[in-house]
Amino acid sequence: MRPVLALVELELKRFLADRFNLFFVFVLPLVLVGVLGLQSGGGGQGRVAVTGEEPTLGQLADRLEAAGVEVTTYPDRDAVDDGVAEGSFDLGVVAGGAEGEPVTLELVAVGAEPSPLLEPVVRTAAEQVVLAHEHAAALEEAGVDPVEAERVASAGPEGWTDAQVVVSDGDPVRAELASMGRFDLGAGGQLLLFVFLNTMTAAASTIKARRSGAMRRVMGAPVTSAQTVTGLALGRFVIALFQGVYIIGASSLLFGVDWGDLGAVVVVLAVFGLISAGLALLIGVLLDAEGPASGIAVGAGLILAALGGCMVPLEFFPDTMRAVANVTPHAWAYQALAEIQRRDGGLLDVLPQLGVLAAMALVVLAVGTVALRRSLARAI
Repeated sequence: MRPVLALVELELKRFLADRFNLFFVFVLPLVLVGVLGLQSGGGGQGRVAVTGEEPTLGQLADRLEAAGVEVTTYPDRDAVDDGVAEGSFDLGVVAGGAEGEPVTLELVAVGAEPSPLLEPVVRTAAEQVVLAHEHAAALEEAGVDPVEAERVASAGPEGWTDAQVVVSDGDPVRAELASMGRFDLGAGGQLLLFVFLNTMTAAASTIKARRSGAMRRVMGAPVTSAQTVTGLALGRFVIALFQGVYIIGASSLLFGVDWGDLGAVVVVLAVFGLISAGLALLIGVLLDAEGPASGIAVGAGLILAALGGCMVPLEFFPDTMRAVANVTPHAWAYQALAEIQRRDGGLLDVLPQLGVLAAMALVVLAVGTVALRRSLARAI
């Protein structure tokens, strides 16, 4: 076992010693998770920029925050327009209604239609503000002190609380995606993309070892070919696992990504990593030059990730493309992660996806092992 572990350690050190790899392993995945999360606008009820006249502005902001909306208040209209145009907010609201004046509402959105999820929330909050104004006016007419009338109208009757607004959508997929955290969906896709991509690019190190004669020297040492094959395959698997665990841990700490049942996620990651390790072995044995191997690894990694739902959710694919996507391991891993992250699934819930992934892993590892054995035999 010691020679196998030594080979695993050697593979991991060789991979991490490449500064180019360090950028792709530690920096780029988190940058993409952050960028995709900021672009998505998901999470909670959304982000709204508000401006306008007091007291309507403050009351409206309070109502929106009570409904779970992330609210940012600006002193002027231009800042709201700029924020919405830049994509920093899902909707802008200009509230009119100084003391004693009727409440007016202007929505600012990119395009002709405001967000279909946020608009009803904003309208409901505005109606609550209007009702509070009318309630205060009625109390003042009844002889209640204006300050006390405003306090009572804002607080409502004893025991009364703000309504908990839940926005539903007729499309269950959209509703499911809208219920996820802002960074959750992008994190799942980037996890699969980079685990596969970075493990595949490790194929170049196998070619480098063959060309430099390192493989021949290893075979000259007191290790069997089975130990060498196991060590090299396990080395790529450890790279996949290392990359995956890093993305899971760092995205949770930096962006608060909710991965669901971590044990089930790690099992999916491990089986998925076995597939990428097997393919990396195969490329490293079949090709003789590092350049083409890296090109194929990156190209195949990106294409399979796109087909498998890592860039655009599988649910948005036409039926034909969804059928095609199922030939990729990414699609099955994506479906397993979706079950765990969105529907609180556990290991038993993703057994069908794990079964398909395990079968794929078995095939590519077997083919890769046979090819590597033949290559080692030629090196002796």
